[in-house]
Amino acid sequence: MLRHALATAFIVCLAGGSAQAARCGGDFNSFVASMAAEAQGAGVSGNVTSAAFSGITQDGAVLAFDRRQRYTFNKSFEQYVSTRVGPGRINGGKALLQRHAALLSRIEQQFGVPRYILVAIWGLESDFGKGDIGKLPVIRTLATLAHDCRRTDLFQGELLAALKIVQRGDLPLRDLIGAYAGEIGQTQFLPSSYIKYGVDFDGDGHVDLRHSVPDVLASTANLLHTSGFKMGQPYGEGTANFEAMREWNRAVIYRKTIGYFADRLAGQ
Repeated sequence: MLRHALATAFIVCLAGGSAQAARCGGDFNSFVASMAAEAQGAGVSGNVTSAAFSGITQDGAVLAFDRRQRYTFNKSFEQYVSTRVGPGRINGGKALLQRHAALLSRIEQQFGVPRYILVAIWGLESDFGKGDIGKLPVIRTLATLAHDCRRTDLFQGELLAALKIVQRGDLPLRDLIGAYAGEIGQTQFLPSSYIKYGVDFDGDGHVDLRHSVPDVLASTANLLHTSGFKMGQPYGEGTANFEAMREWNRAVIYRKTIGYFADRLAGQ
């Protein structure tokens, strides 16, 4: 759910509960063994933890990326939006609005979030699923960040949630691939948000936020709906809907960009 400099600003909003049984730092293998025991205590099978943690090592590139984060934007809104919302992305979004019109109508009716907001987020997060949604093994990424003592409670919770995604059968381990903070799928959900807000909208028995467009868009709508987003109400800065989008991203400039993109998709 968010990329690059946005990722950690967003993480604080969406992280769920955390496990505190494993001690950060120290021997990595001992830490992983403690996390496996914690996961099994939370209902994850030994088969899942064994497969997930088999041969796991720390990822130095993930730690280096985490250290480089500044959590702030250094561009004005005008500068930022000009790099994210151009004619090509607007036209692509409009085409997808037409292609998925029936699906988006169903989602609007069930969750009360306008299609333009959903498609704007989809475009910004992954260029409508065609862009970079991450190439890193999520378990390794989160185990690395959880072992690091800076935000161990946060990432221990995310690691447990990622294991639960596998336990539920939503994604196999081979498909549990994400970005540098463990974000997964076409709108970049952290694992805790995947568990909390994920919706099986295509009815296949799995919440698949990597491959299923219905699941991606409905889950994104569910997050916003649960956060208080109201259909038919304004979503500009200072509104209740703008505040509801804070659960998506704390950064004002990013939420303004979502609104700007949504307006362009609506022809405003």
